[in-house]
Amino acid sequence: MNAAPDKSLLAVLKGEHRKMAPRWMMRQAGRYLPEYRALRADKGGFLELVYDSAAAAEITLQPLRRFGTGAGGLHAAILFSDILIVPYAMGQKLWFEAGEGPRLAPTLLESDLDALTPDYGRYDAIYETVRLVKAQLAPETTFLGFAGSPWTIATYMVAGQGSKDHSAARKLAYTQPERFGAIIDAIVEATVPYLIGQIDAGVDAVQLFDSWAGSLSPQQFCQWVIAPNRAIVERLRAARPGVPVIGFPKGAGAKLVDYARETGVNAVGLDETLDPEWADAALPEGLPVQGNLDPLALIAGGKALDDAIDSIVAAFPSRPHIFNLGHGITPETPIAHVEQMLARLGQAQC
Repeated sequence: MNAAPDKSLLAVLKGEHRKMAPRWMMRQAGRYLPEYRALRADKGGFLELVYDSAAAAEITLQPLRRFGTGAGGLHAAILFSDILIVPYAMGQKLWFEAGEGPRLAPTLLESDLDALTPDYGRYDAIYETVRLVKAQLAPETTFLGFAGSPWTIATYMVAGQGSKDHSAARKLAYTQPERFGAIIDAIVEATVPYLIGQIDAGVDAVQLFDSWAGSLSPQQFCQWVIAPNRAIVERLRAARPGVPVIGFPKGAGAKLVDYARETGVNAVGLDETLDPEWADAALPEGLPVQGNLDPLALIAGGKALDDAIDSIVAAFPSRPHIFNLGHGITPETPIAHVEQMLARLGQAQC
């Protein structure tokens, strides 16, 4: 009887400490890779890539082919898609303006939820991407799906685009909490089946990205970050028990402790602003963590990069730890610096 493949990253998500922390990078499939840029130039815009399942599967696999999946490589594939697929499926129009980012219409400042016509068939191409990747993935590689958390998705749905301070959503949450709460509840309802669909198509674990969690006051954080993420986790756990959920409330700071205790996530992501030694001391004992290299240290390379890696590794002598960035890798990151990072991790953890 053949032994089951050793999915080291999945084992850490389930609470196992590994002497050599498994690793992946947020946005590891993306614009810093010349092979990605070539495929995008051939296929067209970003959304066209996401909805071309064969192309999206190829992009998901590109960093694994370049850096490998063995001890000195990457240990997870992260689905190539976008967090705004959920509002798109909920009935908003979605497009990307060159150099400016995503746009959604009608905004939920202009319209109510009942003006939208959901089309959950817009999830189908994403599920097909998962199936295509799964068929090609090395058996020891963990496959991660994801969705945006309700607060972050709501900021886009309300304003119709990204913003620096998310004031439109924050103001609506203060002045019309029942209306804003209905938006959050609708996002939860659309997100749970989306993640279940990814799991059923082949992902091993899922991550909830709350990229704009840091813009909220403590009370709002509890109401619009902790509570809806807890609802998602509880429903996923009931529907697909045993599938780990990573929570990543970027910018949470000290509020991360309450998030970790109250949402029920299996692991938390640390952004680059958090002291990893503080995180190890403050977070619940044994809770797996992920992070938290500054993406700009990866751009810098050299001694600055080595020192940053060493300090993060040293901060988690016994806690289950997945090495990652504190946020997404940036397009200008030199590939040689990614190779330096992977080599240093091998040296630091021998």
